[in-house]
Amino acid sequence: MLSLLFDGGSGILSMIGAVAAFAGVFWLLLTRRDMLPKDQGREYAVNGKQSAGKARGAGIIFASIFVVASLIFGNIDAEDVIYLVLLVAEMISGYLDDAAAIPWGELKKGLIDLAIAVATTAVYIHYNGTAVTFALIGKTVNLPVVLFFILSILLIWTAINVVNCSDGVDGLSGSLSIVSLMGFYALNIALRNTDGNSQILFFCTCLLAYLWFNAAPSILMMGDAGSRAMGYFIALTALTSRSPFMFIPLALVLILDGGLGLVKVSLLRYAHVSIMEHVRTPLHDHVRKVLGWSNTHTVFRFVIIQIMICLIFVLPLFH
Repeated sequence: MLSLLFDGGSGILSMIGAVAAFAGVFWLLLTRRDMLPKDQGREYAVNGKQSAGKARGAGIIFASIFVVASLIFGNIDAEDVIYLVLLVAEMISGYLDDAAAIPWGELKKGLIDLAIAVATTAVYIHYNGTAVTFALIGKTVNLPVVLFFILSILLIWTAINVVNCSDGVDGLSGSLSIVSLMGFYALNIALRNTDGNSQILFFCTCLLAYLWFNAAPSILMMGDAGSRAMGYFIALTALTSRSPFMFIPLALVLILDGGLGLVKVSLLRYAHVSIMEHVRTPLHDHVRKVLGWSNTHTVFRFVIIQIMICLIFVLPLFH
C-alpha cells in the first residue's frame, strides 16, 4: 500500500515495516496474551507437562501482524494477496486446533494442509510457470507441469508438518525458522530476486518479538497457529525464490528434527517397517533425553548447525 508512495518500495519502507511488525507483535503479546487458550501439557514429549497452563496459540498474533505489515508496507501484488489469504487459512486452522477441547485428528489437519498446498501450487503456476533454478549449478529448467505440481505440493505439505513437529523446545522452531528464512533472503540477493525480501524481514521481526516471550523459560507458545503458518511461509519463500530445492539445505535441521519422526511413524504404520528403534523423535527429544542436552544446548547447537549449513550453501553464490 505505502510502497506506491515510495516508488515501488524502498529500504526505508522495509525498515519501517519491520520495526512496526516487531512492535505490533511485542505489544499484543505483552498486553493480550491472557486471551489465548492454555496449553494442557503433552505427556508424550520430554518435559511436556511443564508447558501446562502456558498461553498457547500466540502464532495467531504474530502471523496476523505479519499479514497486516505486508499489506501496509510490502510491495505486493494480487498473487501475494492470495498467498496471504492462504497463510491466514493455515493459521486459523491451527488456532482452532489449539483452542479445541479435543485436538483435531491427523487426517483432518493433513487434508487441510493438502488443500492449501494444492491451491498455492495452482496460483504459483498460473503466475510464474514451472521454471526452476538450480542455484548451485546456475541452471534454470522448465519442469513438466505435473511433476512441478507434485513436487510443489510435497514441499508445502512437508514444510508445514516438519516445522510443526519441531515445535517442542522453547525458542527452537522460531529460531531455526529465522535462520532458514534469512538464508533465503541472502539467496534472493545472490540470485538478484529480491521481490519477496521485505516480507521475509517482516516475518522474521514478528518471530523475534515472539521469541522475546518464548525463550526459555517461556511464558507462551506459538501452537499450531504459529508452527503451521510458519512452515507454510518457509515453503512459500522457497517456492518464490525460484530455487525450491534449496529448501533442503536451508531448512535441513528443521527437516531432520521434525521429518524423521514422520518417516519413522509412517513406515511403521503403513509398511510395518521399524527403523531408528533407538532414536527418539523428534530429534530434539533424543538429544535431551539420550544425550543429556539442556534446552539451551539444544536450541543453540541446532541453530549453529543450521547457520553453518546456510553459509556453506549460500556464500559460494555471491560473486
